[in-house]
Amino acid sequence: MSTVATFTNPILAGDRPDPAIIKVGDEYWMTYSSFEAAPGLLLYRSTDLVNWTYECAALPNPVGNTFAVDIAEHDGRYFIYIPFIPTPWSTLTDASIYVIHAPSMSGPWSEPIDLGIRGVIDPGHVVGEDGIRYLFVSGVRRIALAADGLSTVGELEHVYDGWRYPDDWVTEAYALEGPKLLRKDGWFYLVSAVGGTAGPPTGHMVIVARSRSVHGPWENHPRNPIARTVDAAELWWSRGHATLVPGPAPDDGWWMVSHGYENGFRTLGRQILLEPIRWTEDGWPETVAGDPGGELEVPRGAGPQHPSSAFTDDFSKLRLGERWAFHAPASGEAERLSLDDGLVLAGKGTSPSDTSPLAILTGDHSYEIEVDVDVSDTRTEAGLLLFFNNRLFCGMGIDGERMLSYSGGIRTHWREPAPATRRITLRIRNDEHIVTGWYRVPGGEWIRHAIRYETSGYHANTTGDLLSLRPALYATGVGSARFRDFRYRPLPA
Repeated sequence: MSTVATFTNPILAGDRPDPAIIKVGDEYWMTYSSFEAAPGLLLYRSTDLVNWTYECAALPNPVGNTFAVDIAEHDGRYFIYIPFIPTPWSTLTDASIYVIHAPSMSGPWSEPIDLGIRGVIDPGHVVGEDGIRYLFVSGVRRIALAADGLSTVGELEHVYDGWRYPDDWVTEAYALEGPKLLRKDGWFYLVSAVGGTAGPPTGHMVIVARSRSVHGPWENHPRNPIARTVDAAELWWSRGHATLVPGPAPDDGWWMVSHGYENGFRTLGRQILLEPIRWTEDGWPETVAGDPGGELEVPRGAGPQHPSSAFTDDFSKLRLGERWAFHAPASGEAERLSLDDGLVLAGKGTSPSDTSPLAILTGDHSYEIEVDVDVSDTRTEAGLLLFFNNRLFCGMGIDGERMLSYSGGIRTHWREPAPATRRITLRIRNDEHIVTGWYRVPGGEWIRHAIRYETSGYHANTTGDLLSLRPALYATGVGSARFRDFRYRPLPA
C-alpha cells in the first residue's frame, strides 16, 4: 500500500506576508511584502508549491516601505506592481504605486517607475475582456493602464463595495484590501481580504466575488468568506490576503496561497500558507481543509517537504537578500559592508534603534544564534540582537570597555560584569520566547548573561508595526565592527 505524501503549513516559514504568486510554465514564482528591508522583494521558485528555493531580489533599493505587490505576465514580459509607503528614510509623502518589469522572472528587473497612483495600496493586475490592462487597488478601486503597463490612463474609480460580514464578528476593522483577480470559464473572480490583518485572531478573512465582465457588476460568493479563523484555538490566526492558482499537474485542481499568524507565535510574523481549493458545480471556489493547521496531502508529484536547517555563515561571500537584509536602510546602505577576514560593518547611529541592523528571517519556535564580534575601537559598539523594530529589541553588545544589555528596546540598568575587551563571542538562545545570553572571550569559557528575557509580546499588536522578531547584527558609532562565523541552529521541540 502506498503512503500518501503530506505537508504541513507554513510552506515558507518566517515573516513573509501578503504572498504574490504566478505560474510560469511548469514553475511557480513567489514574493511577499518586504516592508523596510533591503534588498526587497525576494523571489522564490518552486515546481510543486510545497518546496521553495531563493532565486534573486527584484528590488535592491526600495523607494519606501514595500507593501503587498502583484506579479503579472503580459505579452512575454513580467511586471511587479508595488505600493510604497512613506518612511523617515524615503522621500515619499503618500502611499504611491510603482512598477518594475523584466524579460523573465529571474530578471534583470528595471528600476521602479512611478505610476502616479496615490493614497492606495495592494494592486491587483488583470486584462479585461476588452483587452485593456487594469489595476484594482484597496477600496476596491480600479484604474486603467497603458498597453505597456508602465503608465496609467484616466483616474481611480470605485468598482466594488465588498461583502459585509455580521457585525458581531470580532475583527480588527473592515479594511477591504488585497484584490487579486483571475479569469476562469468565462468569469472574472475577485479575491479580496477584509477584517484587518492584525488585531484579534478571528479578524482577517478571504472573500470572493465574480462577474462576466471586468466592468462588473460583481456578485458576492453565496458562502463568503471562503477562509477565516473562527476560533482562537485554531493553529493559524488572521488568515487572509489570498491568491488562487492551478496545481502543478493539469488534473491536480487548484490551490490557495495566503498568510496567517501561528497561534502562540505572533513574534514570527505572518507566514505563508497553502491549502487545496475545489470548484463547486455553480462555479465558485471553496476551501477543502477548513482549518489548514494539520497535515495536508501534497500536490501531485510534490517531493518531501524540506525541514528548517542549521547554517553557518563564514562571510566568505556576501549573501544579501538570500540571507541578510538591512532594516530601515538609507540610500546606499550596502556601502557600509565589506568582506575582510569576516564581515566588516561600518557603524551608524548612536544605538541599536537607529543603526539599520542586518537581520535574517526565522520561522523556528526555538533556535540558537552565535557570532564572533570584534570592534575597531572604543568609539564603536556592536553586538547581537533579537530585533523587532527600532522601538523593540533585546540582546547585548560591547564597546571595548564594557558590555551593554538591551531589553524592551532600551538599554537596561544592568551592568553585566563582562571583561573589557574589543573581541568577544556572543550567543543568544530563544527557547519559545525565553531568551538567554552567553559570552566568552577568545580562549575562555562560556559565561551566561545574568538576565533572561521573555519576548512573547514582541509582535505587531504590541507595537502597531507589521514585522517579526529577527536575529540581527548591529554596529553603531564612528568606527566599524568585524563579524566572524555566524551560526544559526534550530532547537528540537
